[in-house]
Amino acid sequence: MNTATIEETMRAIGVQARHASARMAIATTQQKAQALRTLAQLLREQSPALQTENAKDVERARANGLAEPMVDRLKLTDKVLATAAEGCEQLAAMPDIIGDIIGLRQQPSGIRVGQMRVPLGVFGMIYESRPNVTIEAASLAIKSGNACILRGGSEAIDSNKAQAALVRQALISAQLPEDGVQLVPTTDRAAVGSLITMPEYVDVIIPRGGRGLIERISAEAKVPVIKHLDGICHTYVDDPCNIDQAVTIADNAKTQKYSPCNATETLLVARGVADAFLPKIAAIYAAKGVEMRVTGDVAPLVSAAPQANVVPATEADWSTEYLAPIISIKIVAGLDEAIAHINQYGSHHTDAIVTTNHQHAQRFLREVDSASVMVNASTRFADGFEFGLGAEIGISTDKFHARGPVGVEGLTSLKYIVLGEGEIRQ
Repeated sequence: MNTATIEETMRAIGVQARHASARMAIATTQQKAQALRTLAQLLREQSPALQTENAKDVERARANGLAEPMVDRLKLTDKVLATAAEGCEQLAAMPDIIGDIIGLRQQPSGIRVGQMRVPLGVFGMIYESRPNVTIEAASLAIKSGNACILRGGSEAIDSNKAQAALVRQALISAQLPEDGVQLVPTTDRAAVGSLITMPEYVDVIIPRGGRGLIERISAEAKVPVIKHLDGICHTYVDDPCNIDQAVTIADNAKTQKYSPCNATETLLVARGVADAFLPKIAAIYAAKGVEMRVTGDVAPLVSAAPQANVVPATEADWSTEYLAPIISIKIVAGLDEAIAHINQYGSHHTDAIVTTNHQHAQRFLREVDSASVMVNASTRFADGFEFGLGAEIGISTDKFHARGPVGVEGLTSLKYIVLGEGEIRQ
């Protein structure tokens, strides 16, 4: 496609999305639930066919030299597809918040003023690598009464097309507009430029991918953007804590999966528990092939582990998102230094404390300036599905509208409503 053709295509998609959004906004709870349950059923029934299309993407990615963590993100495994189907069913079973009225209060004039929850309208989703985002975005659009335009990465085009076809089937089955969810058919980057500069058709843009993509979208978009740039997440092991629990959490937070944005990248350890904790976690990291980038006082406590890969940490490590089997480790004096370090170097995404001190836990929750803050739990829980949102459209580190995992509520707005019985302003 040449640039003019892409522009025409994107405008046509925008028009269709805007028209579809009016019908999506008035969809009944039953229609939404039917579409979501049908989509879940199709995902299960068509898993082999989806994986056949996915294999084309994976093979092409490897042939093009894509890094293995990125290839890992491409895979539609049995577990990934089962989770997507379960997410659709979880969303179908959740209460429908569209049309809810909150905060209704009687005023001295006699009128009652409240707020009603309504869909945003049309959102554009721009994402890389992870083809399961197609289902997450589509299912959330359906549940929230929005239309959406999906633009996945070129590396996952076959997977995305196959899934988008199932979404359209599910919408039609519930007598909802098939254009309620549209996949941009071209991988040309010019399509992104069009999508993010169509405020007459698109109400919000949600980029999900690498820093380069998100910085470009934020700089060039003419519509609001919900975003996060990095997932520089921390686990802080406090004094006092349950050492065995701390080891289990620190292991899971780093090694359960290396590529997600909620994996821990920096481990902070209170000096009072360093001698007891660090050799234990180091043995696990070493056995799993995790490179440890450490300060000088950490090195003697982790180097004795068999096959330990220990490297001196640099200043740059504290603000690096590895997305790989690498972790930076630092001993801190205690809670104050840990909070200061997180707020200085973190990306305001997700941070956790492991502690048995209630006051320390409460201070950490209050003072760490992040979208998700956890006590005695793995940072890997920072996920819309795990938070009970059914699915997530992404994670926002912005401080307006939506923050943290963005589910159905994050894709809605509130409008004021006034109920009267003939009152006039004096």
